[in-house]
Amino acid sequence: MAKTQIISDLQSAIGKKWVLYAPEDLLVYEYDATIERGLPEAVVLPNSAEQVAASVRIARRHNVPVTARGAGTGLSGGAIPCEGGVVLVTSRLNRILEVDAENRIAVVEPGVINLDISRAVDPHGLYYAPDPSSQKVCTIGGNVAENSGGPHCLRYGMTTNHVLGLEIVTAEGEIVSLGGKTDTAGYDLTGIVVGSEGTLAIVTKVIVRLLHKPESTITILAIFDEVDEASQAASAMIAGGVLPAALEMMDKNTMEAVEPFINAGYPPDAGAVLLIEVEGLEEDAREQSEQVQAVCKELSAREIRIGLSPEDRERLWAGRKGALGALGRLTPSYYILDGVVPRTRLPEVLRGIYDACDRHGFRVANVFHAGDGNLHPNVMFDEREPGVTERVLKLGEEIMRLCVDADGSITGEHGVGSEKRSYMSWIFSEDDMTAMKRLKLAFSATDGFNPGKVFPTSKGCGEVSSRMKAAIAKVGPDAYV
Repeated sequence: MAKTQIISDLQSAIGKKWVLYAPEDLLVYEYDATIERGLPEAVVLPNSAEQVAASVRIARRHNVPVTARGAGTGLSGGAIPCEGGVVLVTSRLNRILEVDAENRIAVVEPGVINLDISRAVDPHGLYYAPDPSSQKVCTIGGNVAENSGGPHCLRYGMTTNHVLGLEIVTAEGEIVSLGGKTDTAGYDLTGIVVGSEGTLAIVTKVIVRLLHKPESTITILAIFDEVDEASQAASAMIAGGVLPAALEMMDKNTMEAVEPFINAGYPPDAGAVLLIEVEGLEEDAREQSEQVQAVCKELSAREIRIGLSPEDRERLWAGRKGALGALGRLTPSYYILDGVVPRTRLPEVLRGIYDACDRHGFRVANVFHAGDGNLHPNVMFDEREPGVTERVLKLGEEIMRLCVDADGSITGEHGVGSEKRSYMSWIFSEDDMTAMKRLKLAFSATDGFNPGKVFPTSKGCGEVSSRMKAAIAKVGPDAYV
């Protein structure tokens, strides 16, 4: 781009203070929470939908792409400017605009931190259910872009199940409302934008659904000698008719990292633990707890701990919530993966993951959402070692293939981003991808928003696969990735 002119235009639109272009400032925005990198040419920090729209129109006029960014906690490279251009940061759009406790909704801007919604509505006995492990720092805009999950999404659903409406800025710089505070007629355009990873529009307001806090919550920690036993228990309790609010697993390597940091009381010789939470009316929660404990005992749990008070439950959860941060005690770098498999296939796929990591010479820590089969292997390495990152990425591809071959998928909650775009042809046909291309064209997004994400591209982010080339050919000469 003609950098001087676009920077001048952006400064005129949103103020000199909020346009960054010095090399030392741009470095902060070249990465997210994965191991990908990409340097922007400018960064803007608008504080209103009108400023977002103005920034988009300026970028479009100069023919440069825009990549939206929230807190940068994403785990698939979704906020990385794969092809340079402008990074549009939503952190100043951080207001809770409305809380309607009677109708159980809130209207928030995309830069609002996930947990701050629950804190704001707590006096009304309400909360916002989707709870990514990064909920203390991740923002709602990023959650919407990635259709984020979390431990309690097993029972309550993903972000898309809790978003009623959106205000968006289109690639043409127009401000448009989708959905609303009640059910609306017509196509579910809100559902299309949620999970589109910033490739269709930039979100500037979100109408979220709130839930009543349960009357009773019981947290259970079941300790097992083997990962296989814990995996079988996770599958068995749901097959037996119990749907916990959360059902998480941590293996021995994860506990080794967590225990000195959190002091959660994990036995040093345990192979795995299940963290299970049940909730509802008091009698219902107690009955579910008894069923869960019976299944765990039947499948060789050697110890079961119960948390009834908020303090006890918080202590049991501390190890899970702090697991990823604690891995830094064991290794300078780690690469977190995100695949999904049927619950009944967990034991065999986990064995395959441990075997693959051994063959490639890497240690792995598994901490994941066992209830919905959403795996998160954390491959530990030192990125300062020459060639090691390429070896880790090759291992990651093998692990993703294990998931797909087990009738699973390449992502459960982290998104495709730039990380897994080359795997799309594993799970989608040429016709599938053609349909998705037509949808992107319908939003007039072309290459303007977050290029290099979700689909392979021919510009700067890898070669287009043969299947993708065929899909583009079907759409016609106006196709964009």
